Parts: sequence; structure tokens; C-alpha cells
Amino acid sequence: MQKIRAAITAVNSYVPEYILTNQELETMVDTNDEWITSRTGIKERHILKGEGLGTSDMAVPAVEGLLKKRGISAEEIDLIIFCTTTPDMPFPATANILADKIGAKNAWGFDLNAACSGFIYGLSTGSQFIESGKHQKVLVIGGDKMSSIIDYEDRQTCIIFGDGCGAVLLEPTTEDLGVMDSILKSDGSGRVYLHQKAGGSAKPASHATVDAREHYAYQEGQAVFKFAVTNMADVAAEIMERNQLTANDVAWLVPHQANKRIIDATANRMGVGPEKVMVNIEKYGNTTNGTIPLCLAEWESQLKKGDTLILAAFGGGFTWGSVYLKWAY
Repeated sequence: MQKIRAAITAVNSYVPEYILTNQELETMVDTNDEWITSRTGIKERHILKGEGLGTSDMAVPAVEGLLKKRGISAEEIDLIIFCTTTPDMPFPATANILADKIGAKNAWGFDLNAACSGFIYGLSTGSQFIESGKHQKVLVIGGDKMSSIIDYEDRQTCIIFGDGCGAVLLEPTTEDLGVMDSILKSDGSGRVYLHQKAGGSAKPASHATVDAREHYAYQEGQAVFKFAVTNMADVAAEIMERNQLTANDVAWLVPHQANKRIIDATANRMGVGPEKVMVNIEKYGNTTNGTIPLCLAEWESQLKKGDTLILAAFGGGFTWGSVYLKWAY
């Protein structure tokens, strides 16, 4: 019997219209364009503005565009995995809200939260449902409205994050294509360096937590950078070694867009030149779960059937991982 693999058969993305530039940030916190660019590689980020708009409102156009590209209806979707750190509500799942908004009446779904590694976790999870033969069409969405949990008085974090969303469709194939392998890792002791202090069951919202500004992302930048540089690079190299891949075999590195220096370190560790690395951090900043699918959507026209892609990410918690896939169209 031929092995069934999960292939990406369509990709699409969406970013909000409003652009927050480094120059505008200079008027908000003590920073400047040169400092931000030299340390992060970021020039601007998109921000979702408007009363009552959540992460699902970016996913709707991303998914509707994807369905149109693929020429299928929302009712054909079996499963929705929504990778996000900023769900519309604590419950119900944003996957369920999205299903209602797009008319995916026959899909079940759930949210997956692994911080910035979420999309890689979701891609690996979704591929299992395809490989089992149970599902034919699985939507994996990575999106975040990071502006909803960013303190625009904290110059450490407000320069980094933006809002955006991307989606891929997974379908079965018996060709030697699709998700070939994945390595996923986590270390919960890293939570002290990157987390949101309040709003969960351990520290529910109160006047005190709001007054103390504890509902925003908290990050100890140097510690996170050190872990990310090592682990994201190591796991990308590990998946190549495990599958006997050389730098020549790799068509593209698709790295999580957290920091240009982390991206460069990962590429160097893999022996991959800059011409093979997808980088759009200067335009979008760190959209957390959105970074990798935003890259895939932006480079879609340059991807060729059979191209070897290495996806790599690192996120709060800590979480990290890599996916080896062969482009299917």
C-alpha cells in the first residue's frame, strides 16, 4: 500500500491595512529607527485597528482567498486547526468562531497555543489527521493580533510585534511530496523569560492585575535571544542530518521571523546562503503564529513542485521545532 502524506495544496495570507512604522514608534517610546533596525531587522509592522475585531477577522480573508485559489467551498473542510496566542476569546475556540464566519459547517476544530512555534506544531498535527486517512481537507491557520497584548509603553516589546495571519490547506497525496518529517520540542522552564503574567487561571484578571499592566507580553530579551539562537539553529540542522539532507538539497529555509540575527544564525548553522532564506521581518515584524505562513504565501510564486523546504521556529514557553516538507505544486 502506498504511503499517504499530507501535502500543502494552497496557501494564502492577510495583514491589516494600518502600518506602524519605526518613525511612529519614536514618538511613543524612547527608541529610534537605527536602533530597532540594527537589533531586529524590523522597519514596520501591520496593526489591526477597529472596535471588536479579533484574530479571526484576519483569518476570514486569508481562508476565503485560499478556498478561492483551490476552487473549493468551506463546506468541504474537515478540520480547522487554529494556531494562535491571541484567541478572540478564552472560549470558545477561535477555530469554531472562524468555522461559523466562513460557513465551514462540516468541520470540527480546535485552537493550538505553542506561542511562536504554534504553526509548526499545527502543521505536524494536521498532517497526522491526513496520514491516518480520516481527513481529506485540513486547514492549518497561524495568526495573531499581537497588538492586543503588547504594552506600547514598553520599548523592549512594542518594537517587535505585529498583526497578521496565514493559512495552508493540507490534502492527501501518494506522491513523494508534502510533510516528510518534523521534530518538535519544548522546555517549560523557559516560561519565566517570556509569558503573560495575568489573565489565566493562576492569576485571573482583577483591578490589581490591570493596574500593574500584567496583561501584556513580558519578555527578558537577552535570555530569550540566547535560547532561540541556539535551539532554532540546532533543530533545523538536526532535521537535515536525520534526513541526510545537505545545504544543496534545500531550496528554501522558512524561518520564524522573530529577529534577523536569529534567522541569520539558523541559516549559517544549516550552511544555507541568504538567497535561499525567506525574510520579510522588515515589513511585518514578529506576527507570532503568522510568520511562517506569511512567508509561504509571499514566496508562493517562486516555489516549484518538489522543492525541499525546512521550516524552523522558536517560541515562548519555550517551544521550538522544525518541519521538512516537499512543496506539492
